[in-house]
Amino acid sequence: MSTDMIATPDAAAERLRHALVDSVRKSGYACTPSVETAMRAVARHLFVPEASLEDAYANATVHIKYDGDGASISCASQPDIVALMLDQLQAQPGHTVLELGAGTGYNAGLLGHIVGETGHVTTIDVDQDLVDGARAHLSAAGIENVDVLLGDGALGHSQGAPYDRIIATVGAHGIPHAWMDQLTPGGRLVVAQRLRGSVCRSIAYERQEGAWRSVSSQLNTFVPLRQGIADDPRRMVPLTADGSVRVQINEEQAAHSEALLGVLDQPAHEAWSGVTFRGRESWEWMWLWLACTMDNALSRFEPDAPAVERGLVRPRFQYMAVVDRGAIGYLVNRQAEKDQDGRQLYEIGVVGHGPGADELVQRAVAEMRTWDSGYRDREVQFEIQPLGSEPLDPRPGRFAFDNALNRVLIEWQ
Repeated sequence: MSTDMIATPDAAAERLRHALVDSVRKSGYACTPSVETAMRAVARHLFVPEASLEDAYANATVHIKYDGDGASISCASQPDIVALMLDQLQAQPGHTVLELGAGTGYNAGLLGHIVGETGHVTTIDVDQDLVDGARAHLSAAGIENVDVLLGDGALGHSQGAPYDRIIATVGAHGIPHAWMDQLTPGGRLVVAQRLRGSVCRSIAYERQEGAWRSVSSQLNTFVPLRQGIADDPRRMVPLTADGSVRVQINEEQAAHSEALLGVLDQPAHEAWSGVTFRGRESWEWMWLWLACTMDNALSRFEPDAPAVERGLVRPRFQYMAVVDRGAIGYLVNRQAEKDQDGRQLYEIGVVGHGPGADELVQRAVAEMRTWDSGYRDREVQFEIQPLGSEPLDPRPGRFAFDNALNRVLIEWQ
């Protein structure tokens, strides 16, 4: 074998990097030219040095830090998601950008490339080890227009304000006032926002006619803010004695943990909605409708594979559930007839367990039908309002929810 047939590590990394970006582009992300260029130029493996080249350039999350319970609290996000949010941000050469959640520093490195020599990026993280690591990674990548600071990202960084763009690469429920206050007129905020229950979206906000309104939204979720004024606590409630099936309960949701333990051993109640989706069609807008209309919102439902294999839980690719006191109903699907173009359709239903499960699943199915018949084809607008704002006139398809920092308006228009 000749030596020119043996790839050097740099050549292998470059080949894998371009293959990754090709995959991201095929998925419909990195559609902004500057984002694609940055992802092809910035070496991701330098930001996750403990990972193999193959893992560094896989279209997957690379976890870098865990809490005492083994849950991930920092990572290099999946490149699809990185590209999605940077597409939404629309940063330009010369912009000043504030990022909340430095992590490995990779996202800040991409931003540094996008804003160029005349622009500047400030990124903040709450842990000193992550700050030190991000600084080292950016230095290794030769990126010099990024400052990495230790602090509570919920406070922003007033010394560098105003910013043309602010991006939160951590999840938030309430939107800290500092983020909006530190933007320039005409600036844009992109945040992975938990709206209600476990339903989250990456939303780009701009100030329009005195209000912060969405200009873009995509299904997305992130590790939440920690140790600050915008903490978003959540807990995983076990439904089985061995913990093999769990449901996520967020701060504003109620759940009777003791009553839910063993609930899946109780008789099943199921109901089918008649609402259908194509095979790869997302359920995300129906999830959002259920999160808004069900009394206790909608929660992530997490069964381990053995629980599915032994038939305790019906198989699904992604699980969501409604919880009411000691009852739970989780969303399932089954094959339906093909549509007029010959594409396979799948009908959505709910399987419930526990006291009152029959009523719970019927209520959820009724809301699915309402969404399908009256709201499925409508656009959804999001708006951030101050707490105590004058309530808007009631209107079908309009919902308002208060969190600790804001009122969030969600409206099917």
